[in-house]
Amino acid sequence: MIVSVSGLSGCGKNSVGEAVARKLGLRAVQASFKDEAKRLGVTLMELQEMAEKDKEFDLKLDRHVVDEASKGGCVVMTWLGPWMVKGADLRVWLNAGEEERAARISKRDGMGPQEALRHVRERDGENRARYKKYYGIDILDHSIFDLEINTAAFSPEASAEIIACAARQQKNQGRQ
Repeated sequence: MIVSVSGLSGCGKNSVGEAVARKLGLRAVQASFKDEAKRLGVTLMELQEMAEKDKEFDLKLDRHVVDEASKGGCVVMTWLGPWMVKGADLRVWLNAGEEERAARISKRDGMGPQEALRHVRERDGENRARYKKYYGIDILDHSIFDLEINTAAFSPEASAEIIACAARQQKNQGRQ
């Protein structure tokens, strides 16, 4: 089984996705610009700027995700996973309002509230434009998703339980 979890900045992709992986006994597959920025010793927004100029940053991470997902038995937690991983059994979009996502990022990354809000807006806008340019994917078109969850209304654990329940139901119906 492959479950693919996506959403905008600060929606809970990693928190929820890791909980889903634990609940279903699946591997967690994630490759993020946050991790890549840390590895390169640059800020996330510096990496965003680098990716605007060189699409290899996106292509490399996306290839890694697709390769890992092709092994099956995983929860993919990336912006583009639902579009890139063709064999996903369940595609989930996590959503939360801009202010909620900014508050989470402010707390997580130690940013002031206004800086976090600016970060969310810039990152979401830049990513949306880049993915459209590189892949023709509009991350705001949710027509491919099987399930959408408002993570402002549900805790990561509750969101994960909803997803795990949906995944089990699909498996029982033979969609594995």
